[in-house]
Amino acid sequence: HVQLVESGGGSVQAGGSLRLSCAYSGSTSNDYGRFNMGWFRETPGKSREGVASIDPSGITNYADSVKGRFTISKDNAKKTLDLQMNSLKPEDTAMYYCAADASPYGSTFNLLNSGRYKYWGQGTQVTVS
Repeated sequence: HVQLVESGGGSVQAGGSLRLSCAYSGSTSNDYGRFNMGWFRETPGKSREGVASIDPSGITNYADSVKGRFTISKDNAKKTLDLQMNSLKPEDTAMYYCAADASPYGSTFNLLNSGRYKYWGQGTQVTVS
C-alpha cells in the first residue's frame, strides 16, 4: 500500500511562486527511488493534465505550458517529490496531484499520461489571480 500526501498549495498573485511537496509512505518505501513519479493538475470540466514527471534516473519531462517555469525534483532519502512553480499565471490555477507508478522501474514511456500511474494523493489547490 502506498500513500501520497501533497502540501504547499495556496493562493498567489500572477508572477509569484509556490513550492508543492508530496510525501511518500507505504510498504514499498524502501523502493521509493525506483519509481516513476509525476505531478498532474485538474480543473473542473477538464481532464487531468500531466505537468511534470521524473524517472528513477532523474530524467524529467514537462508539459509545454510549464517548461522554463516549473521544476520537478525528488529527494530519495526523504521520500519526497517537489514541484517548484515560478512565474505563475492564472491559467495555472488547478488542483494539483502527485502520482506514483504501480511498481519500481516501470516503463518510462509517456510519463505525462495519467493512465500510467496507480497511486495518487488527495490533491492540493493552487489559485493564481
